[in-house]
Amino acid sequence: MQDLRFIEGNLTDENVVALLQAHLRGMAEITPPEFIFALSIDDLKAADVRFWSAWHGAHLVGCGALRRMAGASGEIKSMRTATPYLRRGVGQAMLQYILAAAMAEGLSQVYLETGSQAGFGAARQLYEANGFVYCGAFGDYEANPTSVFMVKDLGPQA
Repeated sequence: MQDLRFIEGNLTDENVVALLQAHLRGMAEITPPEFIFALSIDDLKAADVRFWSAWHGAHLVGCGALRRMAGASGEIKSMRTATPYLRRGVGQAMLQYILAAAMAEGLSQVYLETGSQAGFGAARQLYEANGFVYCGAFGDYEANPTSVFMVKDLGPQA
């Protein structure tokens, strides 16, 4: 999708709140509660998290976040495309924006956790197409039947 505008923070905007609530509901519909690792709105306000909403004109089309981990690593969180904009390149644009931010911060790799269920198939395909490879559990995660873990090497950063 062309002409997207990315806004950092903005976690009090009612449209952003509604999209994040839909994100959490979507996770709850297909993932057992003990394996939902999506961040709450309060968690997205943490000092180690950068959150962006993506807009096309006046329309909120998606969101995503980058959580700083130990060393030169980060984790992608809260990637979500608003339903009317699915399959229109919003996820790709958001992912590229987050990866550029990670590189600008000097991160050398970015991890993510996503679902193993069929409902997460499009997300896994997006990440695979952008050079993410499957890896073991990282950080505080433990291997479980509903999660897959992926990493992308960003190379040494200056």
